[in-house]
Amino acid sequence: MSNLIAFYRSSIGKKILMSITGLFLCTFLVEHLVGNLLLFKEDGGRAYEAYTELLVHNPVIRFIEIFLFAGLIIHAFLGVVVWWKNRTSRSHDYVEFRLKDNTPLSSRITIWSGSVVFIFLVIHLNSFFVPSRLTDSNVPLYDLVAQAFQSPLYDGFYIIALILLGYHLKHGFQSGFQTLGLLNKKYSTLVEVFGIIFWLVIPFLFACMPLYFLLIHKLGPSAMTLGVN
Repeated sequence: MSNLIAFYRSSIGKKILMSITGLFLCTFLVEHLVGNLLLFKEDGGRAYEAYTELLVHNPVIRFIEIFLFAGLIIHAFLGVVVWWKNRTSRSHDYVEFRLKDNTPLSSRITIWSGSVVFIFLVIHLNSFFVPSRLTDSNVPLYDLVAQAFQSPLYDGFYIIALILLGYHLKHGFQSGFQTLGLLNKKYSTLVEVFGIIFWLVIPFLFACMPLYFLLIHKLGPSAMTLGVN
């Protein structure tokens, strides 16, 4: 136990835990995207509702969700701790010089992009997860999604958050592999390719969803009863 505490207290220990939780959350992005692509199917939401029902009634998925929430909290907490420790351990002039001249933008704004994404996730969960899983709402999740994405304000915030998520992943994906000692010459190209998928392709596909419901999809009668004009 003392060794685990010493590992956590060390700088490299915190970074390794951040890398593990961050890469674990990346796997969730893939699963979440694959399921949400069913939103584009013009079947009145039947395929998407069948998918969400499968998640709700699958005990394995419910168990994994606990780890997802725990991983998100741990990743966010450690990110703030490491950022604050780095900030307070260097002089102001040194930080200004090093960050502006020797690091990419995605690295410099990691704490801020992560903060906005975290706020977005709280709003996102409150919009969809809470009413569909934690309340007695009888409104189909597909209709909740269609209603929410009829708001240009919500869509704008959603897309901005996804852009910042892309920046966050652009730095974090390769950084995670590097911290774990898995970024070497043999696999660097493969990591870069997968990195592009995570920081560019996945956020882009997620961003297509609000635009689809705002500009293309026509609301059905059930969604109209939710107060969407």
